[in-house]
Amino acid sequence: MDWFAIIKTLHVISATILFGTGLGIAFFMFRSLFTDDIHEKLYAARNTVLADYIFTFPAALIQPLSGLWLINAAGYSWNELWLLTTYGLYLLAAVCWLPVVWIQIQLKTMLIAAAETGSSLPERYNRLFRIWFALGWPAFVGLVVIFFLMVTKPT
Repeated sequence: MDWFAIIKTLHVISATILFGTGLGIAFFMFRSLFTDDIHEKLYAARNTVLADYIFTFPAALIQPLSGLWLINAAGYSWNELWLLTTYGLYLLAAVCWLPVVWIQIQLKTMLIAAAETGSSLPERYNRLFRIWFALGWPAFVGLVVIFFLMVTKPT
């Protein structure tokens, strides 16, 4: 059995899930900003939080574990510049993602309250949404650069 090929495939699939799910849920959550229907906003928020738990979180755990295994198995030095850059960018993405998850839960909670009471969303909703949007950009760009570094492995 070729463990290297299996772990590398798992690494690529989890990277694809991490990036693709992040992009997909960001799209749907962002699109919910443009509707006045509280139930549509709530649907987007509920599924965004759910997708993060089901897809993003496990993929985010698999990435560093499979990556460390691959570094060792391929014989790379853990402190090569392209790998150090990758670690830093992954850490940046994680530091952005953790508050994003908390914000998504807060947005969902405010939407549930507004849907149940028929009240308007508080200004805090819009403020948190802007922060959520701003935090997504460094994580997205960081993951794009990580993909580039993984493909090119510059020395």
